Amino acid sequence: MTGAVKHLYVHIPFCASRCDYCDFVSLTGRPDQHGRYVAALLAELELERELLGSELETVYLGGGTPSYLEPQALRRLLEGLPGAGELTVEANPETVTLALAELLVEAGVNRVSLGAQSFQPRLLEVLGRHAGPADIRRAIGTLRKAGVDNISLDLLYGIPGEGRRDLGADLDEALALAPEHLSCYELEAKPGTRFSHAHGADLLEQAEALEDQLELVVERLSACGYRWYETANFARTDSERDLRSVHNLGYWRGHDYLGLGIGAVSTAGDLRWRNLPSLLRYLEVLERDEKPPRETEALDGATKLRERLMLGLRLDEPLSVAEVESVLDGAALKRMETFGLVVREGDLITLSARGRRLGGGVSAELIVWPGETLAA
Repeated sequence: MTGAVKHLYVHIPFCASRCDYCDFVSLTGRPDQHGRYVAALLAELELERELLGSELETVYLGGGTPSYLEPQALRRLLEGLPGAGELTVEANPETVTLALAELLVEAGVNRVSLGAQSFQPRLLEVLGRHAGPADIRRAIGTLRKAGVDNISLDLLYGIPGEGRRDLGADLDEALALAPEHLSCYELEAKPGTRFSHAHGADLLEQAEALEDQLELVVERLSACGYRWYETANFARTDSERDLRSVHNLGYWRGHDYLGLGIGAVSTAGDLRWRNLPSLLRYLEVLERDEKPPRETEALDGATKLRERLMLGLRLDEPLSVAEVESVLDGAALKRMETFGLVVREGDLITLSARGRRLGGGVSAELIVWPGETLAA
């Protein structure tokens, strides 16, 4: 796999505060360690440089809150990363200043993903978010002023206490800001998080409305000229540019990628690895020019094909049956076609609109899982 990877993910774990529903690798505060962490990231990049292609398609800074990084550390990181056609940085609205926006543009960032989540103050309070609706609007205005012309806005639905009217109001607010891209995710609070303990019953109640809420999202955004190109993602179509997330398309299409930082995952060839989440251990090891401690997983051909089928069906683009035939349940495929959940044209399949709203459940039915015996 030497020199073949064209997608780079860089994990920034630092946040001003931790949202109760979050289960990503994140740490609050620690500005005194930002510079040291960036140095470790760049050291890890050098140790893995041979995996990367001569020209990258994407670089993505995720978190955590990358825009929370101390400015000098952020500038040093961006200057030390390889160039790419698409360079995305995640940001929280309250961290966006004109100085930050100008720093991003000067460093070559051409896409910003802004975590709004909601425009309803009471729902933001439920989520533990510190930015209010005015902060979101101000952040987008500031990014535009600095010259950022590709903004993705994140929204959540299925929030405890959220009704259809609330979601409609959030979509109105988002559309008024005309982002190039919208990511609309159902709220997932993993077991064991503070959020699941505090709102477990409310989340179960909301689960019954999720399909209806997704349908509302799809209807509204499609009617306003956004392409529903992936289960939770929408891109404006009134542009000569393809405004889909190239980085995330790489994941969904099964491309290899390199991840840097604590908790970051990489897939290259027949191997997947995940850096352990200990910040101190990561810093100490990289300062000795050693690779960070990792968990590794060997990927056989069938596993990779199952992932290709599961992720590929999240997209609105067709998937070749021949490519995944060895892990595709032919009888289940016929059933899903009969139910109107899968559309087949020759060798190509896609989920229907109804199938896409049901999401992973339909895809899981189509996959031949290890040890499964199929009916003759």
